[in-house]
Amino acid sequence: MSAEIICVGTELLLGDILNLNAQFLAQQLAQLGIPHYYQTVVGDNRARLKQVIGIASERSQILIFTGGLGPTPDDLTTETLADFFGVPLVEHSEILEDIALKYAQRNREMTPSNRKQALIPEGAEVLPNLAGTAPGVIWQPWAGLTILTFPGVPAEMQQMWQETAVPYLKNQGLGKEIIYSRTLRFWGIAESALAEKVAPVLEQPNPTVAPYASQGEVQLRISALAGSKAAAQQLISPVEEKLKQIGGLDYYGRDHETLASVVGQLLLATGETLSVAESCTGGGLGQMLTDVAGSSKYFLGGVIAYDNQVKISLLGVNQSDLAQLGAVSHEIAREMAIGVRSRLSTTWGLSITGIAGPDGGIEAKPVGLVYIGLARSNGEVESFEHRFGSQRRAGVPPVEATGVSQSRGGEPRPLEGTGVSQRRAGASAAGGSPSTGDWRRVPEPDGLQWGEETSPPSPPLREGFPPEPALQAGFPPEVTGVQATGVPLEETGVSHVQARDRSLIRYLSACSALDHLRRKLLASDP
Repeated sequence: MSAEIICVGTELLLGDILNLNAQFLAQQLAQLGIPHYYQTVVGDNRARLKQVIGIASERSQILIFTGGLGPTPDDLTTETLADFFGVPLVEHSEILEDIALKYAQRNREMTPSNRKQALIPEGAEVLPNLAGTAPGVIWQPWAGLTILTFPGVPAEMQQMWQETAVPYLKNQGLGKEIIYSRTLRFWGIAESALAEKVAPVLEQPNPTVAPYASQGEVQLRISALAGSKAAAQQLISPVEEKLKQIGGLDYYGRDHETLASVVGQLLLATGETLSVAESCTGGGLGQMLTDVAGSSKYFLGGVIAYDNQVKISLLGVNQSDLAQLGAVSHEIAREMAIGVRSRLSTTWGLSITGIAGPDGGIEAKPVGLVYIGLARSNGEVESFEHRFGSQRRAGVPPVEATGVSQSRGGEPRPLEGTGVSQRRAGASAAGGSPSTGDWRRVPEPDGLQWGEETSPPSPPLREGFPPEPALQAGFPPEVTGVQATGVPLEETGVSHVQARDRSLIRYLSACSALDHLRRKLLASDP
């Protein structure tokens, strides 16, 4: 037996609102162990809705509708269902009384159009709505087919689902098993490369493993069908360990863990501290870190050095280096990291300088060029180049391959002159620290990865960029079309695509900086 979710509303097709109902119902069905293979969104159109009902009723045994239960002429779900199955609509006096009472409680008068909401297909049971005026139905129009309808308002739908639908489905013998999932998160590897590595595991039936590309990261979702959460976790555990082993240092966390939270755990474990210096990310890296509860135990603070004079006066960046090399360079990234670490007296200093666009790029230094600096209290200093635009990262050999450190002071120096051992430098690269040399071996990604010249999907219109999970917080979704000043984008001369790309570059820069530190913490001597 499988379920199908059908969401009704032209506003969904136009993208005016997010379809939160489908997400909620999909998660709930998984918890009940009810498989569902199809989701449909259809506009407020009687003919197309009837077509959807016809298709869905042939392939699924439980049809769950949201939307189209209101009092207006374009609310067509209930009457279209009755028409499709050839039954009359019957007015229920108890529904009318409930609607009238709710209007009276709000000191409002019920309108004649609200009578429409009291019409229910003959033979259907009322699915009560305690919060709103639009009740749903639970109906079996023929043997082997169950229909449940809900209003489109998420809060009302969720309450009705929990209080009435779930008990009903369990009484029908459903919900005896659950589908439990765990998500493993990877940074620094393309979806195609990871899928190739784990290919044998992708073929197994229970638990199943599926790869997904997200904003700069790849996720492997492990899902198990079992009689309880504990039993599902037992099925997942050995597969999870195998995938972690295959992923190596590209694996960074699971479920709701973020790069910032994982870095925090590593710093806490060693008793080390961190400070940051940011240019193009404008404080986004610091926000990611401070979004983690308890981060004050290891994160001391940061400097947003947007202007060169701030880099000079607060971070001690060499003025002649700025004039000669420019703010977006290996050397300046290293000097920023050294400066913030020294001034805030932390174990680690992490810096970001780059060109987020849409302006400021030239052929030698295009939009998307970013340098990340990392300095440690023992004198180790590294920098990394990323190109999050149309060009790939520059092919600079890794430290361990050249014997030359990207250290502070202008010209590259042999390792023996830097105080950094060959063993330490080699451990950093062998541990997967994504230096420019390491990354030349990464194949072209399928998903949105380093420098991918692909238009990413727009994040949802809410605080925090990108969506997810869960995700790494830190940047507002500029795709909303409104700048922080409240000025619409079309009045600023900046396109929606440019604003989105700028936000994405800043986000990827901050996450990559955290990933460099994470890998270094895992590879470094205590």
